[in-house]
Amino acid sequence: MLLQTSEAWNGTPYEAYPEGKPQLTVMKMTIPPHSFLPWHSHPMPNIAYLLSGELTVEDRETGRKHLVSAGEALNESTGDIHRGYTTEQAAEMVIFYAGAEGMPLSEPLPGEPSEF
Repeated sequence: MLLQTSEAWNGTPYEAYPEGKPQLTVMKMTIPPHSFLPWHSHPMPNIAYLLSGELTVEDRETGRKHLVSAGEALNESTGDIHRGYTTEQAAEMVIFYAGAEGMPLSEPLPGEPSEF
């Protein structure tokens, strides 16, 4: 088992799954070296598995950071504004979302770009 948890990496508990018809999504994402994702939040629980590279996740409110390396899983926060960034290496990951039909996978902070 890589990860089993009832809270996000920053200690925020997962309260409940979204209401509605369940919809699971799996997405593969590559973040180039020296890149920042926009500040965003997630309306549903999700976990990312890093295939290669390193990714630092930063909580906007607290400034707390968490480094994830290849072969590790990241229990992302729900509702908390955060971003991920890379340094010298690209980060390639597979992300598993447990949402509901019609729900966006992420919600950008107002004024931030809506896509990477």
